[in-house]
Amino acid sequence: MQEMEELVLGVGSRVQHTQYGPGVIIGVKYAQYVVTFMNEGIREVDKTDPRFEVLNAENKTVEVETVSEVEASLLKILRLWGGFTETVKLGDRWTGGTLVMQPKDATLKAKEVPIDVFFHKIVMVRDRLRVLEQQINAHKLLSDEDKVNMQQYITRIYGSLTTFNVLFRDKEHWFTGEKGSKEE
Repeated sequence: MQEMEELVLGVGSRVQHTQYGPGVIIGVKYAQYVVTFMNEGIREVDKTDPRFEVLNAENKTVEVETVSEVEASLLKILRLWGGFTETVKLGDRWTGGTLVMQPKDATLKAKEVPIDVFFHKIVMVRDRLRVLEQQINAHKLLSDEDKVNMQQYITRIYGSLTTFNVLFRDKEHWFTGEKGSKEE
């Protein structure tokens, strides 16, 4: 039994949790499993949780993560919690401003959103795209060709978002698409 405790359950292992129900491990961390539960969605469960039961172990290994997964996790942690988190500033001319979305039909009410709220949402989209890029690059099952193809879509998304660059105070935070490598 001691040998079994040294092994780490792998992706694809079927599990049961008394609170969350049946699920499948989709990720392995140092002290937790990332599990997608049928009724509860994705949750992190401590490996020592007494309510956690293994139904069918798959891909058992002594390793926890590959280097690329560790790097991706570290970058995410640094961005979320560390001093590495970059502060993205709204352009001075927009501070305190309001975004007004006026429908063509004058009988319909316009929607007003504080620009700083809208800007925050744009920055969050950018940050989530960066995390998606990291996950694609670190993915073990995607071929290099698949990774390149997905990266091209992300680059096109960045290109579609360049309209919002006017909101950023500093050019270094701008979205850049396929033409972004050229100096303007």
